[in-house]
Amino acid sequence: MARRNENGVTIRAVAQRAGVSAMTVSNVINGAGRASAATVATVRAAIAELGYIPNLAARRLAKSRATTVGLLYSDRRTPFLDAVLVGALRATNAHGLQLILRDGEGVSREEAERIAQDLVRSGADALLLIPPFAEQLSGSDVLPALGVPLAAIATGTAMPDVTTVRIDNRAAMLSLTREVLAAGHRRIAYVAGPEHYSVVGARLEGFVAALREAGLPEEPDLIVRHGEFDYETGKAAAQQLLSRPAPPTAIICSSDDLAAGVVAEANRLGLQLPADLTVTGFDDTILASRIWPPLTVVRQPVEDMAFRAAQCLIAALGKTETGVSDEIFDHAIMTRKSIAQRPAP
Repeated sequence: MARRNENGVTIRAVAQRAGVSAMTVSNVINGAGRASAATVATVRAAIAELGYIPNLAARRLAKSRATTVGLLYSDRRTPFLDAVLVGALRATNAHGLQLILRDGEGVSREEAERIAQDLVRSGADALLLIPPFAEQLSGSDVLPALGVPLAAIATGTAMPDVTTVRIDNRAAMLSLTREVLAAGHRRIAYVAGPEHYSVVGARLEGFVAALREAGLPEEPDLIVRHGEFDYETGKAAAQQLLSRPAPPTAIICSSDDLAAGVVAEANRLGLQLPADLTVTGFDDTILASRIWPPLTVVRQPVEDMAFRAAQCLIAALGKTETGVSDEIFDHAIMTRKSIAQRPAP
């Protein structure tokens, strides 16, 4: 989303008129970077021609002490986290702010509270959260004492005390499951991921709703609900599901890492994918298009969502009272080669 001023002119439009990047325009406005005198003059001329009015509040914040956004994340490095970091860095760098990181191993509320308090003591003026920390901190008694705005991305639901930027996870999984059903599959397994993430429940609801829409029952023995959003959980789930007397013909996964683990285990068992087994993922990280077969997935624009969440935090800095909002981004189904047509029985 391009930042607009009151006249509707975006910083990107200024960059196009001046023939420079949006980052260069931001640096000129904020007096940052090393733009040449000629570049500065060109950018200022473009600003004048288009009537762009820089956000003065953001400029003051960029030059004041309140220049730090803290990010809470799990200590497991994943392509999803990489996309979050890129989006958050884009937003903070554009405003001359700093981004500091804290990771945690646990998923308890106490662990989330400890990390959040540590970040604030370290100078964080706002906190960016990703699951499961958003779920753990929402409703916590420590939030008022933190005294900083919070925003979360990729949650399953809106939250009353945290700004959220997300997709409609239920609708997204409903659409993906319909794709698998349309290919003729009727014995479909599902790998849900860890239950303490709010997206898990929302996505599972979408999967079950699609089955019911097709007149199929929910089969509990074909739904794996434990583990993490990771490769090893996917492998273990595939071992469990594919060793059944009547194994599924398709496995829908709630993350790309889970799907990669399923694919690996299916290959180890000698299955030919996708002819013997359809597999789908969720997120559309770089992993989804790099493995074979490339995965049909739900794409959620993680980097753009993180960028927007950081923008919400930046806008809230310096305000004595800020409300919370819930912004829902569009999702898309990326159709690749991992779904095979199943002949009618």
